Amino acid sequence: MTVVPNGDRFQPINLFEYEKLAKEHLSQMTVDYYSSGAWDEITLRDNRAAFERVKLRPRVLVDVSDCNLTTSILGQPLQLPLLIAPMAFQCLAHPDGEVATAIAAASAGVGMVLSTMATKSIEEVATACDKFPDSLRWFQLYMHKDRGLTRALVEKAYKAGYKALCLTVDAPVLGQRERDRRNEFALPPDLHLANLATISGLDISHEKGESGLFTYFAQQLNPAVTWHDLEWLQSLSPLPLVIKGILRGDDAVRAVEYGAKAIVVSNHGGRQLDGAIASLDALAEIVAAVDGKLEVLLDGGIRRGTDILKALALGAKAVLIGRPILWGLAVAGQPGVSHVISLLQDELNLGMALSGCAKLQDIDPSLLTLPCL
Repeated sequence: MTVVPNGDRFQPINLFEYEKLAKEHLSQMTVDYYSSGAWDEITLRDNRAAFERVKLRPRVLVDVSDCNLTTSILGQPLQLPLLIAPMAFQCLAHPDGEVATAIAAASAGVGMVLSTMATKSIEEVATACDKFPDSLRWFQLYMHKDRGLTRALVEKAYKAGYKALCLTVDAPVLGQRERDRRNEFALPPDLHLANLATISGLDISHEKGESGLFTYFAQQLNPAVTWHDLEWLQSLSPLPLVIKGILRGDDAVRAVEYGAKAIVVSNHGGRQLDGAIASLDALAEIVAAVDGKLEVLLDGGIRRGTDILKALALGAKAVLIGRPILWGLAVAGQPGVSHVISLLQDELNLGMALSGCAKLQDIDPSLLTLPCL
């Protein structure tokens, strides 16, 4: 088990304690950027509340002396059903940023999705993981107005050995994050968009009274993208396409029809449309709609191993976790990220044992009591 160095006042024993401790290491602007949701943050809170509404119905007298947490996503093995969600600007949390996160993920046998808006480049992250050639590493993509830029990012990811493209589809425009707007969020001068650093004019600008991130989205990302653009995107490389940001069964069916190999049920961590359904509440409809034709993953609100158990019971193949990774990174860099992953692994193992599930295949909807909607 990975432990955090003992320099801090106490050793975090869960993800909530990591969040509290991380706030002592970060500027208020960074805390707000990482933590905030859109508008009144209703969906942000509901992502967490959704897991608390679902109750477990454990089986008993099952041999759980050796629980098996291994699985595979798009044919790639994982030590547990967990990927690290794409998150921008990780060097705000620690100088090693996305490199530290990637090494921690690869070392633990979990997946990582690198953000287009990373502060370490596609190539830097790939090189850092040379010791783990079989690690699951995807590249998250926003469709830019400049198709040449989108093409260049895809080609760089393919050349560097990333295993899939993860297209974010719930951000044709940026949701209004009022904490960022109040703070006039901008990257410090020593940080930049590493994957776009050689492209003239694409660094995040800063305008008085506005979030620099909002300005970037408004200038560079393409709000006119439709399902028909997926054919062009898939023509750029042989990488399988994962679509992130689906909350409806009919959209999930269209993802199947347009060739996606996996989807991520997600509301962007409550950072886009406030009042949108919690990811967990959308999951069962989507799983039923795709009927096994592609793999379904989920993100949003996961803070305990039992949250992973509940998502799997509703049909997710794996989950993605975001903000707690940043808290671990802020507290202790790579060891902090490793410890966050280890805590979730231990909690999932314990939750499975106490629920009478010796392997992931034993997890099914009969384990849950769902709230009346």
